[in-house]
Parts: sequence; structure tokens; C-alpha cells
Amino acid sequence: MKKIFLSFAALCLVASVYSCRETANKAEEAADAVEETTGEAVDAAKEKVEKAAESVKDAAEKVADSVDKAVDGAVDKAAEEIKGAVN
Repeated sequence: MKKIFLSFAALCLVASVYSCRETANKAEEAADAVEETTGEAVDAAKEKVEKAAESVKDAAEKVADSVDKAVDGAVDKAAEEIKGAVN
């Protein structure tokens, strides 16, 4: 009876060691997957931020051009009105 009990205990020990090793491997695989997914998400976010920054830059340039044109037009109109008032 003692041998059966010891054999069963040894079998349980081997099974638990195998199970822990398998769990550790699965945990490592999951960590690798999380790392890869996180890296991809960071890269995607970086691209979106760069595109947004470029869009903001383009919009700012368009606004600056519009302001320049509006100021030039106002100056020209004011100059014409001054010339008209003088004549």
C-alpha cells in the first residue's frame, strides 16, 4: 500500500511540474503577443499623429495665405479710396 501511495504521489509531482512548465510557456507566448500588439499600436498611433501634424501644418499655411490675400486686398482698396478722395 505504501508503494502505491508513493507511486501516486510521484505521478502527481511529475504532472504538476509538467503543468507548471506548460503554463509558463503559455504565459511567455501571451506576453510576446501583447508586446507585438502594443508595438503595432504604437506604430499606428505614431503614423496618425504625424499625419495629423502635417494636416495642421497645411491648414495653417492655407490660413496664412488667406490672411495675406485679405490684407493685401484691404490695403489695395484703402489705397484706391485714398486716391479717389484726393482727386
